[in-house]
Amino acid sequence: MLPRHINIILLSATVPNTIEFADWIGRTKQKKIRVTGTTKRPVPLEHCLFYSGELYKICEGETFIPLGLKAAKDAYKKKNSSATSGGTGSYSGSSTVQDGARGQKREPFNRGKQNKHSGPQNFGNYTGTGWGNQSNGGGQNSWGSRRTTWLMLIDKLSKKSLLPAVIFGFSKNQCDKSADSISGTDLTSSSEKSEIRLFCDKAFSRLKGSDRNLPQVVRVQSLLCRGIGVHHAGLLPIVKEVVEMLFCRGVIKVLFSTETFAMGVNAPARTVVFDTLRKFDGKEFRPVLPGEYTQMAGRAGRRGLDKIGTVIVMCRDEIPGERDLEHVITGTPTKLESQFRLTYIMILHLLRVEELKVEDMLKRSFAEFHSQKKLPEQQQLLLRKLAQPKKTIECIKGEPAIEEYYEMRAEAEAHSEQISKAVMQTSVAQKFLTPGRVVVVKSQSAQDHLLGVVLKSSSANNKQYIVLLLKPDVPSMTQSPSDRSNLQDKKGADFDQGYVLPPKSKRGLEEDYRISAGPRKGSGIINITLPHHGAAAGVTFEVREAENTEFLCICNSKIKLDLPGLLEFVSNAAFSHTVQQLLKLKSNGNKYPPALDPKGMDVILSFGMLIFGGNLAAFLPFDSFLELQMKLGHLKLKDMDLVTAYDKWTHLLQKMSQNKCHECIKLEEHIKLAKEIKKYKEEVNALQFELSNEALLQMPEFQGRIDILKEIGYIDEDLVVQIKGRVACEMNSGEELICTECLFENQLDDLEPEEAVALMSAFVFQQKNTSEPSLTSKLSQAKQRLYDTAIRLGDLQAEFKLQITPEEYAQENLKFGLVEVVYEWAKGTPFADICELTDVPEGLIVRTIVRLDETCREFKTAAAIMGNSSLYKKMESASNAIKRDIVFAASLYITG
Repeated sequence: MLPRHINIILLSATVPNTIEFADWIGRTKQKKIRVTGTTKRPVPLEHCLFYSGELYKICEGETFIPLGLKAAKDAYKKKNSSATSGGTGSYSGSSTVQDGARGQKREPFNRGKQNKHSGPQNFGNYTGTGWGNQSNGGGQNSWGSRRTTWLMLIDKLSKKSLLPAVIFGFSKNQCDKSADSISGTDLTSSSEKSEIRLFCDKAFSRLKGSDRNLPQVVRVQSLLCRGIGVHHAGLLPIVKEVVEMLFCRGVIKVLFSTETFAMGVNAPARTVVFDTLRKFDGKEFRPVLPGEYTQMAGRAGRRGLDKIGTVIVMCRDEIPGERDLEHVITGTPTKLESQFRLTYIMILHLLRVEELKVEDMLKRSFAEFHSQKKLPEQQQLLLRKLAQPKKTIECIKGEPAIEEYYEMRAEAEAHSEQISKAVMQTSVAQKFLTPGRVVVVKSQSAQDHLLGVVLKSSSANNKQYIVLLLKPDVPSMTQSPSDRSNLQDKKGADFDQGYVLPPKSKRGLEEDYRISAGPRKGSGIINITLPHHGAAAGVTFEVREAENTEFLCICNSKIKLDLPGLLEFVSNAAFSHTVQQLLKLKSNGNKYPPALDPKGMDVILSFGMLIFGGNLAAFLPFDSFLELQMKLGHLKLKDMDLVTAYDKWTHLLQKMSQNKCHECIKLEEHIKLAKEIKKYKEEVNALQFELSNEALLQMPEFQGRIDILKEIGYIDEDLVVQIKGRVACEMNSGEELICTECLFENQLDDLEPEEAVALMSAFVFQQKNTSEPSLTSKLSQAKQRLYDTAIRLGDLQAEFKLQITPEEYAQENLKFGLVEVVYEWAKGTPFADICELTDVPEGLIVRTIVRLDETCREFKTAAAIMGNSSLYKKMESASNAIKRDIVFAASLYITG
């Protein structure tokens, strides 16, 4: 039907990043991909809430209707108020959406084997809040209220000609219980009943007598005759196909289904109903995503039959919020992301193919698309970098040692910053950071830090300090009228955050006003808006908050402050006086005032400033540096990393002082050049790394898996696949390492074919929580032996730094829930009898046994590679033993 030049057509209603995805396919296949789309549905949708027997329209097309939601909430409030006042009319036993969801998760643990086939005769044994939890009483009212809700909905849909309807639930058991709760409802005419009976008789005639009377077959037939259907993974394949075909014929009026019906079956309906907007995704309960909602809601509206499709959200004990509803109905679906994962079998297959390397496969994944798309641009940038003339340093003292000196200095700065943060957070240093204390604060420029003064100390409520800092730029001496008006306007401004100074009786030394320059008394309110910028005495200044880690040096100077004038009244005179005092401290020619004397305190200052600019005596003479070191020796540093950093820092400073560049007159110029050269090399190295295979996201995991394959003998040092690797390449249905080790450890040799195939079911069975199987001693030993092998392999992978927990690895890849069932089936036990041995649904039993036949074929091929003829015959016998009756009944879609 397609033109010859079109090889592939991709269709999706829920992928938002279509251009990105199409671009990746085009680059991978070297084909031009054309993207077309529309926001208009052939059959438009309307979205409604169903509450207390009424429908409330909340969205039409893409337009949300708040009035409909408000009407539903008003009805909810009215009903609840009447129930509270009159004590009647409430759903006394009904469950909330959340309760139902919680029950869905608990149900598999509590469902007894004898109650797997629920029916209308026993629905009263289940509580509404537990979705299947057994109780001694009280559940009948709950399920009765749910039954009433379903009957009200179906009656409303029937009157409004909104049938057929698909009702989506997120639990197989929930679908069964809901269908059984309305088993008394009859929605079909006599002619439709006749059509259904004839179709079912013809479809099930291919089953042998005992299989035709399976509880599930009988129960579903009874529901179908009344126009009610159930569709989920727990159904037998032939039963599921019957339901699908009858629904497409239009004789099923209400279908209870899980979300899989919205994926692989082309069967639209007049109406779609959501039983809840929460689901369990295998890990946790969460809201339905917009993309999932769109996928399921898209089943509403049949082209050529309906003018509009209706989507209904069930509301029982609560009305969802407007934001949640609007997000799920009109929100953007989740972006399509790469799910590509490296596996051992993929690596082994690629190692056997010379034309394609594993690295090439990684590059082609959707996860690497953006980085690979940038490669041409990065290659050009690298060529331009390499073409630039290289800068060199001409040292007047001979062979330049500046690069070594620069490396030492950079490392010393890193250690200095680490020590600085630790020291400035000590209680001793905090004691000196009081109002009036002169400090040096970090600047963006490492060579020009800021001189300032502490205006307010930190407190229990606010860990930040308020500081006034002199800015390096010098503006004109006169202040502009706008600046003056700005300052005056701030005098009466309210500071919303309200830094309030406590009463004097409760203030510490740092918050006392006794250092204030004037007699003015303030209220303790801080009215200044931070950050505050101004100019005084010919320089600009800034008042802002600062962390204690920003302080580079605590100076030995302290000045008097007019704190009310600075913080409360924002006085120009107070700022001018403070700035002038700071400028006087620099008048002796020093860039910064000296640091606190190490003789006068236990720990004095942050170390960062000691090495900036290459001048170790920026604050202290180098002669007194050893004295400072001795003082710092009494710090009692308990953090081993900090002690190590301190030792490295002092060692580097000594080495720097011995370097010939240390006293060079061109030190600053050469340091700048060395920094530029280092930056250039780092940029080139970064570009070369981005262009290499090492930059691939999954490259570390690939290397780890390669090392593991070498360790266990699947490949040799030259990456040549060995016989164990060839066997692993055949294991597609189970975890390849566990399957291969099982074969090479001869774990199946002492087992009969029935026992071997039963044990192999652990490779393909997928359900986590099941009833505990009853095994023979021989099977129990084989089970433990296989589990120990998985634990050993998990330990090995964890040892090679793969993100694997041995127990989780074993439990994820080995599930022994159907070992007893498969063993009995292989021995010839009828299907109806093996279903009584477990709580696993019939459909999952059939799926597992069908996949197990594929596993037997893989093990036969592996046995041929190994040259193990006895294992080959055993797998052949095992395959024949399980290949019979209803499990391998032909599909209705194929045979008609």
